[in-house]
Amino acid sequence: QLVESGGGSTHTGGSLRLDCALTTSTYYSNGFCMGWFRQAPGKAREGVAAIYTAAGLTQYADSIKGRFTISLDNAKNTVYLEMNSLNPEDTAMYYCAAGWPAGGMWDRTSEYKYWGQGTQVTVS
Repeated sequence: QLVESGGGSTHTGGSLRLDCALTTSTYYSNGFCMGWFRQAPGKAREGVAAIYTAAGLTQYADSIKGRFTISLDNAKNTVYLEMNSLNPEDTAMYYCAAGWPAGGMWDRTSEYKYWGQGTQVTVS
């Protein structure tokens, strides 16, 4: 359902972009949301950013506000996460997720039905 690409390695201050293609027709259903989560070794998976595909409403974690931007390409059914000013604390496995999170719960892993395979981001 979700095909991720992008990621890789960069140095502090660098930029990377993650792509997530959705292969389901539920893309525009009411309340449908696509999010990015990350999980560093030994830590819980945390919500990074999300976008509600119908309304275009975006949500961001405080730790990445002003540095990361989530966006979508309707024609390609693809969501992007543009990451700038990266630092070593951003190093993690990044996962794309899709579902219908309840109001205010965009950053809860339990609210998402579909998950990508994960892509590694390493900042040194």
